[in-house]
Amino acid sequence: MLAFVVYFVLGALWFTLFFKKQYKISLGKANETLPNKPLFIVGPALCSFVITVASALLIYALHFQSFNQALGFSVLVGVGFLFASTVNIAINPNIPRPILYGIISGTYHVVGIFLVSIILVAPQ
Repeated sequence: MLAFVVYFVLGALWFTLFFKKQYKISLGKANETLPNKPLFIVGPALCSFVITVASALLIYALHFQSFNQALGFSVLVGVGFLFASTVNIAINPNIPRPILYGIISGTYHVVGIFLVSIILVAPQ
């Protein structure tokens, strides 16, 4: 549960505090107030939860127990799946700055999965 909370809170901070301006620019909404609907909170929470559970299942199934194994896992999953998928999704006509969006959002997932991995391996 702690890994999920850390991942989710990181996302909230990442997009509303750390990279708010850059994120809005990537969406082509630099001078707008982004909508704040429940979907924009519940949706990412659910996705973060699913990613955390899937990561936990893999980490435990593969018997990862060290920081180095967690780091390797987070690089593989973070870059190989989460970052690459985020950039791929961003490359569409609805995202005016897809590379910027992919870098901001993809890097969030790489950092997030690293924290998740470290938290999941730590108790072992």
